[in-house]
Amino acid sequence: MSKKVKKLKENDFLSISARVRVLETKLLTAERMERMIDAKDVNDAAKVLGECGYPDLPEVTNSTLDAMLAQAQAALFADMGKAVGNEALMDVFRVKYDYHNAKTLVKAEALKLDQDRLLLGGGRYDPAVLAEGYRQEDLRACSATFQEAVAHAREVLGSSGDPQQADFILDRAYFEELSALAASSGSKFLEGYVSALIDGANLRTAVRSARLDKAGEFLRAVLVPGGTVATGAIASVKGAELGKVFKNTGFAAAAEAGAAVAVPNGGPLTEFERMCDDAVMAYLAKARQIPFGEQPVVAYLYAREAEATAIRIILTGRMAGIDGTTIRQRLRRAYC
Repeated sequence: MSKKVKKLKENDFLSISARVRVLETKLLTAERMERMIDAKDVNDAAKVLGECGYPDLPEVTNSTLDAMLAQAQAALFADMGKAVGNEALMDVFRVKYDYHNAKTLVKAEALKLDQDRLLLGGGRYDPAVLAEGYRQEDLRACSATFQEAVAHAREVLGSSGDPQQADFILDRAYFEELSALAASSGSKFLEGYVSALIDGANLRTAVRSARLDKAGEFLRAVLVPGGTVATGAIASVKGAELGKVFKNTGFAAAAEAGAAVAVPNGGPLTEFERMCDDAVMAYLAKARQIPFGEQPVVAYLYAREAEATAIRIILTGRMAGIDGTTIRQRLRRAYC
């Protein structure tokens, strides 16, 4: 289902860019993360979030944390969506929740389980409506790409029993939609962001495939187009040589780190994964030098996603009694 997108003009973002600069002061900075990690207990750690505009949590549990972050995300999308007026730009950040929900529904059907509690809000399609449409085999309100991918994944999982194949189908469609939405938004900066996401996804896939001693045709089948590095170039080298094909990209350091562990039993991937995420953040950090335009908005939306991830890592880590050093190793680079 195609959507008519308002043509992007820098002047359209004058007001929202100025407001984003104010909102950035409330982001979870590295200094605030440190205070959360060093707080005497998880409840004191959560109190730091009041500086970021989050409500007080009378008790920090997984359910109260989930509810707080879900409410914050809904408010963010409602606020930014109204202010930005460029639906494709906003959908770039919404679409991953639709594909998460698609994977959940497809796997739940295969397992004959009710997994609706695992569906997430924040996407283009209401989770309850999507679930009902899935069961009625009526997803006509969804994009054509989404409909085709869900039908294909459903068929493949039903016939093969292999959830990984279904995931590959839905992941490819997800990145296809991301690229199309970014292109229709009129923002070259957003297109660059999506290309960075694809580069990171392909680099991760190549490293994991090498660790499983899979390459060649398997890798060619699962890599997704749209990044700055051609899929053929990635598939044509061994895991230890990945640094060469990514050397002129923002993922050069991450690729070198990945190459070092791209062998069976190659050790933990924690640092490599962190460097991939940091490379995306480094791309978006360029927006801090741009006074107005869509760039600050795109960067802020991603920064809020990263913030939610950091909050989960810190608070769930504190609840589980994980030490500060381990929590710090799991955290990604802060936007500011």
